[in-house]
Amino acid sequence: MSGTDPSALCPTLNKAMKQGITVVTYDSDAPACRDLFINQASTAQIGTSEVDLLASEIHKSGQIAIVSAAASATNQNAWIGFMKQELKKFPKMKLVSTVYGNDDPTTATQVTQGLLQHFPNLKGIISPTTVGILAAAQVLDTPAHRGKIAVTGLGTPDSLKKYVADGTVKAFELWNPANLGYLAAYAAVNFASKKITNSPGQSFTAGKLGKFTVGSDHTILLGPPFVFNKSNISQFNF
Repeated sequence: MSGTDPSALCPTLNKAMKQGITVVTYDSDAPACRDLFINQASTAQIGTSEVDLLASEIHKSGQIAIVSAAASATNQNAWIGFMKQELKKFPKMKLVSTVYGNDDPTTATQVTQGLLQHFPNLKGIISPTTVGILAAAQVLDTPAHRGKIAVTGLGTPDSLKKYVADGTVKAFELWNPANLGYLAAYAAVNFASKKITNSPGQSFTAGKLGKFTVGSDHTILLGPPFVFNKSNISQFNF
């Protein structure tokens, strides 16, 4: 399961684990009530690299905003925490607002439009959610904003190819979602069949992806985030 709330399902998940059912979270964690968490990329790397991408595009200066998903989303909040830490390296960049689109296209569009109205000097937007970055790109895909307000975050290549081609989006990040599900399935089978425990250092082979090792907090890391841009986006279809 992937949790939009870190604790809402804990009573049910804890009951499942007591009955011997393996519980694996992926994408967004429920730390108190699972056996393993499959992390799509280092939480720190996702947060810091998105800030670094935006900094390079706006010359390390200007007002920026974040368009997040749900205010309770574990992964979003963790990434935003690292974004704020990384922003300390760029004193001329100022985070003026964090808004929530609730992973709904209409809401994400509205909150992005609200940012443009409230902050006319906005230079960049980070949206660490595929719904949010697409909505932001659609809002900014006009002559008035294209190339003047940068947008980056986490998105899928198919949804953003148009905006990369026309210059609305220069670069964004993600992981391979198919590989994330693939790894989660292998981890669940290995744990449920008692080939591994969730103790740090336990390792297993996840088919074509190769060998993985359980790290701290019973977490297995898929790998670093991948940057998509005009030079490589045509190679991907998802």
